[in-house]
Amino acid sequence: MNCYYHPDKPALGLCKYCLRGLCENCAAQAGDSLACKNLHEGQVRDMDLLLQKNVLQSKRVGSDYLRNTIFYGSVGILFTVFGASQLKWLGLQAVVYLLIGLALLWAAVANYLESRKYK
Repeated sequence: MNCYYHPDKPALGLCKYCLRGLCENCAAQAGDSLACKNLHEGQVRDMDLLLQKNVLQSKRVGSDYLRNTIFYGSVGILFTVFGASQLKWLGLQAVVYLLIGLALLWAAVANYLESRKYK
């Protein structure tokens, strides 16, 4: 592959922003990446910063899902146990509590499975 700006020179690598081949005269270091000198250095630094923020946010999202799992699971167990224990005395109202508990347990499982995507 040759340099986009100097087709007669071999390229050292690609600009992270525009993906054009760059020779040693056209390439500039922008963090850990290459960029077109005096053209895309700022954009490449911004892309790297955005990527770092996204990785951090992804870890936070995973912990949020785990916290939801614990909350929904705890409340779901309480509703399910209460509904099951009161079937004899409350009848249909106990069935509603039981169904709410099961729905919350389903939400806990869904949140747990979603949290596994962010590890």
